[in-house]
Amino acid sequence: MTETTPPQTLAAALQQARQQGVDRLDATLLLLHALGRSGQDRAWLLAHDADALSEDARVGFTALVARRAAGEPLAYLTGHREFFGLDLQVDARVLVPRPDTETLVNWALEVLPAKPHTSDASSQPWRVLDLGTGSGAIALALKAQRPQLQVQGSERSDAALAVARGNAQRLGLDVAFSQGHWLVGVQQRYQLIVANPPYIASTDPHLLALRYEPLEALTAGVDGLQDLRAIIASAAGCLQAGGWLLLEHGYDQASQVCHLLKAAGFKRVQSRLDLAGIARCSGGQVSDLGETASQ
Repeated sequence: MTETTPPQTLAAALQQARQQGVDRLDATLLLLHALGRSGQDRAWLLAHDADALSEDARVGFTALVARRAAGEPLAYLTGHREFFGLDLQVDARVLVPRPDTETLVNWALEVLPAKPHTSDASSQPWRVLDLGTGSGAIALALKAQRPQLQVQGSERSDAALAVARGNAQRLGLDVAFSQGHWLVGVQQRYQLIVANPPYIASTDPHLLALRYEPLEALTAGVDGLQDLRAIIASAAGCLQAGGWLLLEHGYDQASQVCHLLKAAGFKRVQSRLDLAGIARCSGGQVSDLGETASQ
């Protein structure tokens, strides 16, 4: 009689993934995904690591591990990414939201009032615009934290807009998304404009590691500042007096972005550090004294 090979255990499957160079946490999340379980079920997996892996799950897990080992982002494989406490659905139509970008959200929450309405009941809520919204991560995080804000997100890509709108609908967050390229054609004024634009130089060798993500959302000319320049040049005319422009940028671009902000007339120009201690975001404020007029 021919002996049959016993089914692989969950623990053995994880060990095999590690031998292929996949990080243990990534392997754990991929195995849970192959099993049809939530990424929150890691404790369950520890308690059942001696269980047998079904053939269907084994085939699915093996394929996922091979793709992860080749460099495909974990978020594209599972279809999910946590950002600022929100479970976002993501795929190759959008960039994967990074923890570094939470620095931008935290800074935005600092400059926004905790209660966006003024004491005048007839006043409009504070308006916020998220440029190049992608998956909607920044806009949705701000709306979740400050429900009374009027938040808009603009995006050039139809495909990315579909992802953002899907996330807003699934999360039940009222954010208005529209197609647009930076501030071209913007007519109204905002108290806050935020953006995480492309900022990688087109010749940067690090792009190879990002080959699965949309190139147009990553690169911005030969020095990586092309889109940052465009936004800064137009932003003052789209902000209320006293409004803020906050921008994410590359690890070595803070001084250049601050120079651009000052040259454009912004005041209180400053940068903020990410979790690694890198100046990841820079921004400034339009003067209260009249670079722009109220609506």
